[in-house]
Amino acid sequence: MTNNPIQKPADVPLEDTTKVSVDWLKLDHENPRLVGISARTTDESIVAQLYRGEELGELLQSISANGYLDIEPLIVWLDPADQKFTVLEGNRRLAAIRLFREPAFVDAIAKNERIKIGVPVINNAVEASLAEVSVYRVPDRDAARSFIGFKHINGAAKWESYAKAKFAAGWYNSGNVSLEEISEKIGDRHDTIKRMVAAIYVLDQAERQGVFSLTDRKITKFNFSHLYTALSRSTYMSYLGLETAWSRYDPQPDPVPADKLDRLREVLVWIYGSKDDDKEPVVQSQNPDIKNLGETLASAEGLHILRAGGTLAEAHASTKPADETLSASLIRARSVLREAANSLRGYDGRDQSLLNIAEDVSETAQTIYDRMRKKFRDAMGDGRGS
Repeated sequence: MTNNPIQKPADVPLEDTTKVSVDWLKLDHENPRLVGISARTTDESIVAQLYRGEELGELLQSISANGYLDIEPLIVWLDPADQKFTVLEGNRRLAAIRLFREPAFVDAIAKNERIKIGVPVINNAVEASLAEVSVYRVPDRDAARSFIGFKHINGAAKWESYAKAKFAAGWYNSGNVSLEEISEKIGDRHDTIKRMVAAIYVLDQAERQGVFSLTDRKITKFNFSHLYTALSRSTYMSYLGLETAWSRYDPQPDPVPADKLDRLREVLVWIYGSKDDDKEPVVQSQNPDIKNLGETLASAEGLHILRAGGTLAEAHASTKPADETLSASLIRARSVLREAANSLRGYDGRDQSLLNIAEDVSETAQTIYDRMRKKFRDAMGDGRGS
């Protein structure tokens, strides 16, 4: 750690650990952990998102009990625009410190993000520990990527797939490193990193061109793997006008043709829902829903059902030949009815509603049998179905 007097942020030496005022630090609006970043992203929205998904509450409790343990320096980069340090690694810790030090900030989060963060009361000693923290200054973002990648992708504090993909895409966009080198540094398969970065490019295109925003998704949890898994399937590629195996090549910006952007919105809304349109996602789980949605995209009838607000199960059922659906349904129904027959001892004769259901089943089965027998008789032309 340097012993030189530090008067201003620019005096902080590069590639050294230095203790600085917390007032010189700011949150990173390009933090890979954040979902749905846009020009409207604020410090309040960043902290609200960290609080919802990053166990910020536990960190607040820990600091209130023990003070700020200044063991691991924050990784920072000096932003020449405002001469403040952007925290590249350690945003969760900075968010906690600001919550303790800035009551007005807590109120702004409650007002603008509609989330009430309970900040524990701290004593003077703990408050004093939050005035200055150790930082390690790097010359630019690239200089911090290897360390961050090691910690959050290979190390103990692992990110989820979306943060990992955003981190890799940001590194790749810097133009200083290939995807092959990135995959080696973060210890993942080359093809996997390519598919993830390609999916980030699709999301970026959708956001930039006003097709879909992640902030509009219907459910809070963002299942990024749904998208990059879907985009690797030929049915989605065909529907969106992507070249076969496109994600195996180095990703390019704006991969979806302009005349297919309306389809891109449909796919994203079917996967993630839309608050603006008040539509729930039709995909509930990756397996088998992503596969079934892909097969439905190739069916005109299935698409009609989805666009009319039908369920994925209804739409997907329409993609199968009627004879295949009939035979599978009959076999399944026979199996279930035999199971019911073997359980008749459980009926004590007192429940009228169960008897009504049995009557309905009987009438439905009789209707199916009568119509099939008529078709059989007509097909034979000799009355054998009568």
